[in-house]
Amino acid sequence: MFVEYALIFLAAATPWLEIALVIPLGIVRGHSPVLVMLTGFLGNMLTVVLLVVLFEQVKSYFAKRSKNDKPKKNKRQERGRKIWNKYGLPGLALLGPILIGTHIAAFIGMSLGAQKSWTLLWLTISIGVWSLVFGIGTMLGFDFFVQGQES
Repeated sequence: MFVEYALIFLAAATPWLEIALVIPLGIVRGHSPVLVMLTGFLGNMLTVVLLVVLFEQVKSYFAKRSKNDKPKKNKRQERGRKIWNKYGLPGLALLGPILIGTHIAAFIGMSLGAQKSWTLLWLTISIGVWSLVFGIGTMLGFDFFVQGQES
């Protein structure tokens, strides 16, 4: 059982998998919803905190990498900039997990000048809220389908 929770943690920590996928899958697999939500939250937060704390190093890595490649438009980054311009850091952080991903939201926020402490605060709130939404939503939906089959 520990191995499966470790896999949930690692999957939630992986960019592009995110809590929106990991939490529902963990609950549907029959794991404790509270532990899945907590494990998913912690896994996602770990890499977001690392990204924010090590932002300058990550930014320079991508800058060096993009020098060798042709510049290309990234739809997620463009969507993130639009959210930033309209709603600021709170909007970017709260909408990030469902529209562009938490890691990209953190990177865009930091790239556009957000302070590390505010970025971490808003992303912690966002990841916590969305962990609850995905977890509770999955539990309610799963219970609805299971009860519907019993009739």
